[in-house]
Amino acid sequence: MDVLPQSAGPAPQKAPAGKTPAGKTLPGFLLSGFLMALPGAILPVWGFYRDPPAFATIGTYFLSLAGGMLVSVWIARRFVSNPSRCSRPVLACSVAAVALVALALVPPLAAAYWRSFGLAILGMGAGLFNLSMFAGLPAGCAKNPAAAVNRGGIWYGLGCLTAALVAAITLGFSSTTATLLVAAVPGVFGILYLRGALSSARDSAGEKPGGGPEGPAPLAALLFALLLFFQFGNEWSVAGWLPLFLIRRIGFSPGAALRSLALYWLFLLLGRLVAVAALPRLHHGVLLGGSILAALFGCLLLDFTNNGFGATGGILLVGSGYASVYPLVAEAIGQRFPFYRPTFFGRIFSLGTLGGLLAPASIGYAAARFDIGVTMGVPLIGTCLVLLLIVSIWIEARFAA
Repeated sequence: MDVLPQSAGPAPQKAPAGKTPAGKTLPGFLLSGFLMALPGAILPVWGFYRDPPAFATIGTYFLSLAGGMLVSVWIARRFVSNPSRCSRPVLACSVAAVALVALALVPPLAAAYWRSFGLAILGMGAGLFNLSMFAGLPAGCAKNPAAAVNRGGIWYGLGCLTAALVAAITLGFSSTTATLLVAAVPGVFGILYLRGALSSARDSAGEKPGGGPEGPAPLAALLFALLLFFQFGNEWSVAGWLPLFLIRRIGFSPGAALRSLALYWLFLLLGRLVAVAALPRLHHGVLLGGSILAALFGCLLLDFTNNGFGATGGILLVGSGYASVYPLVAEAIGQRFPFYRPTFFGRIFSLGTLGGLLAPASIGYAAARFDIGVTMGVPLIGTCLVLLLIVSIWIEARFAA
């Protein structure tokens, strides 16, 4: 598999001004994954598995997160575009930590409104952090953007897995204590960035927001953005609703449901590692076809099963099926846009993250109208759309060549 180029020489060289080593930048994606996976993992901790169901309220929570991320784009342009004005990752970590502390202090009589506001602030912090990560990738990553995106995705998956495990550990605590403990995670990252243990500083002056010297190919950029929008929507539809689905539909305990969520992220992470290693050796069409079929069958199995064995099998199929899509997309982006541009990459992945929040929000409103069984309907439809978009990208690349 591709690796990022490393410095040669008898002794480590000091990075030039404006550039940072990948080892101090890419681990920041762990916090990004943690913040994005947290809402789906913390819902059982907040007691949302109890009757009466509050599916529409949960949908509003995800919608609030999406709104906060949209606002973060405006904030980044207005206040954070100049690194000398404030430290971007420290600011983002601070906003996320403050939002989680506010969520921990929810007044009982205004829980839904207060949590919606707090989650919107959390979305702002997560959005700012995501943008700072893409803007701060070191210059060495520009030589191999596919490898950089893949390595960042691995750290991102570790963060998602960490969120599920932390939620499972804090399940026995009160919701206030559990949320305060969770708030310590972005706080610790903020301290690490403040002390220089992690870094996100890159001189991007003069860079164009495109895929090459002449700028992006509009159709290809649109197809990639739509693909990430629907694929992240598929992954986060499952991640955001899997614990509640297992509790209410199959009868899992909250602890078992959160452990199953951690299993989903583990299968997704391990499958992604295997897929990255298999890409040079396996025909991409075969890998894609097998992955799509596995994901579709896994969604159907979860929808129709009534026991833990079937649920675990469905989680394995869905996680491993979705795992190879991201490496395929990363490689295609690296081939189509070989020149890394922070603005371009940050925008298309921000749009993908937005899809990862709007999809579970739509499930919440649909479940309030029908039943929680609609949870698997959204990723079923989204998986078919992803297949069509990947084929469209391959066709567009042939014409462009």
